[in-house]
Amino acid sequence: MADKKMVSTKKCPACQQWSHWQQLATDRCEHCGALLDPRAHADAQQRVAQEQQKGGIELIEIGPEDKGLVWFFKTIIRSGQLLFIAILGFIVWLVTAIAG
Repeated sequence: MADKKMVSTKKCPACQQWSHWQQLATDRCEHCGALLDPRAHADAQQRVAQEQQKGGIELIEIGPEDKGLVWFFKTIIRSGQLLFIAILGFIVWLVTAIAG
């Protein structure tokens, strides 16, 4: 039995021609260059934008290239950030527990 690879194809919404499709949001038509799945591409871009907008707590980054004194001070700053977050978390918990 010959070893055959399964090939996916998709009909281009712009030119109505069939093109090879790897089921990625960035796949483009071989004939006209249009996106084969524009909805998936828009959804992927929207997800990336939402992740960038997430308002999370940003701790100072300690990179592998940081050595000596820089690493020491960044560690102290990060410890202070974590302590501040822990104190705020405790205060929020305390107020919530008192409020019932």
